[in-house]
Amino acid sequence: MIAIIYAVKDILLQISAACSFLFMFQWWLDQSHIVRRKHRFPDDQSFLIICCAISIVFCMILSTTLFGAVYLNLAILPAYIGILYAGFRSGISLAGFFLLCTALFSEPPGTTHLVLNTGVLFYPLLFAIAKSFKKGTLMEKIGMLWSVLFPSMLFIVLAPKIYGRSLSEAYSSEMLLLSIYFLLAVILGGSFVYFIETAWDRLQFKEQLKGISEKFERESEKLQQITNVVPLNIMTLDDNGYVTDLNECMLNLIRFHIPQITREAIIDRPASQLIRHPMDDTIRRLSETSNKQQRYSEKIIYDSRTYHVFSAPLQHGIGGGSGGSVMIVQDLTDEEKLRSELDHVERLTLVGQMAAGITHEIRNPMAVVRGFLQLMREKSPGELDSYYQIVMEELDRANGIINDFLSLAQSRISDKETVQLHHIIEELTPLLWADANLRGQSVELRLCPSLPLLQLNKREIKQLILNLARNGMEAMEAKGVLVLETQISADRAELIIRDTGSGIPQSQLDKLFVPFFTTKSQGTGLGLPLCLSIAERHYGTITVDSREGAGTAFTVSLPYGQEYRLDAAAAKE
Repeated sequence: MIAIIYAVKDILLQISAACSFLFMFQWWLDQSHIVRRKHRFPDDQSFLIICCAISIVFCMILSTTLFGAVYLNLAILPAYIGILYAGFRSGISLAGFFLLCTALFSEPPGTTHLVLNTGVLFYPLLFAIAKSFKKGTLMEKIGMLWSVLFPSMLFIVLAPKIYGRSLSEAYSSEMLLLSIYFLLAVILGGSFVYFIETAWDRLQFKEQLKGISEKFERESEKLQQITNVVPLNIMTLDDNGYVTDLNECMLNLIRFHIPQITREAIIDRPASQLIRHPMDDTIRRLSETSNKQQRYSEKIIYDSRTYHVFSAPLQHGIGGGSGGSVMIVQDLTDEEKLRSELDHVERLTLVGQMAAGITHEIRNPMAVVRGFLQLMREKSPGELDSYYQIVMEELDRANGIINDFLSLAQSRISDKETVQLHHIIEELTPLLWADANLRGQSVELRLCPSLPLLQLNKREIKQLILNLARNGMEAMEAKGVLVLETQISADRAELIIRDTGSGIPQSQLDKLFVPFFTTKSQGTGLGLPLCLSIAERHYGTITVDSREGAGTAFTVSLPYGQEYRLDAAAAKE
């Protein structure tokens, strides 16, 4: 009985020693996978072979003889498993190590026992099936191991009978224990393979889950960046109306109404607490439609600003339950203001067209009146000539105002031709010199020699130059200098008309191009608006630089080349 107890103890010790490589291998798999992949550490397969070699040593140290006949050593399990999982060179090394340990520790010693206890005769079969073993399924791997392990353990158990002692002499309890030892070794071999494959599957699943998690985090970060870049105010709410997330645009919008508020103070807070009374009804209706899985859209006015609020329900997965809702708020304040201004402009355009039609009809009777005044002047006494002259001059002045108004009101595209701006300026130079001489002033020309050809309406450009030049002369005293300069700046041709007058007060600069605004006693206030209208019909601009006491410079900027073609194409559209 005592012998059986000791035998059971020895078998349990051998099982523990044989299992030791599994515990070491599992510990290795539980370590950080990034660390294990560094070059100074072996990979999983290599470490498994190392663990098998260590387990062989433990089994050899604890090896003994069962009932004085059967050699009790389960080192064959880690040896066979290591050879099957290893590469060819690693398998040869492990097999040689197993043979060496058996030669040093096996009882009884001898070549015959070495051959039987190591199962070396089955090594060719092990190496032959190793390649198929690595590619097989779990059950196929267990079957391949058993095909080698079963006969090896059978020879180890039957060795005493072959070499002199008959097992039939043993007691029935000893025979039962030997049978258990044999079956236990075979079952343990299959269990070890199952454990290794399961551990690797868990590791692979963990790696896949980690990869999916990292991918999910990357996609979540990307989605968050996209929502932050999109110029829309986005906020997500749960089913109870609590804020779960929001983008930067929505945070800035809330800060516009509630300064200094932080993101942390908004998350997990009811949306109704972020918005004051005027939007309580909106939040309530939004919550009701969200609970009913309906979309919601409404235009509201809050703090003198106009917003369009849109909400849509969210779902958990395909066909899942409610996942809250998303709220998108669009600020329409500027658009509403622009739409109002456009409506106002359309009404002004209609009024201008009506006024242009009326003034056009007024010119006809005015021409008749002027003709009859000329006839009456010829038949009237000479002392009335001065009165007729005053009336006719006022009629001419009224007709000039009507002509300027008609030019300002027209919106058609001017007929243009390719001309050199310098030629237009040179044609006007005698007239400008004559006006300047009458005032005791002078005119200077500073023309850029590389100025390109431009698409211009000669008549309109002449009118623009004359208006700006005469305005400059009227602003100067005697000995003033009027400068006409041309230059190229950023693919645009510029005409600069500069005077040395008293300058324009800053309070009047913003009103210069407003129709009918004038600082002259006899002015109409249509000259500069007409100039701006001409410049815009040429897809150009007019800017003013003026300082009191230092003079004024009007810069007319006109496009040419590719920029002109783009502007013209945009105007046609």
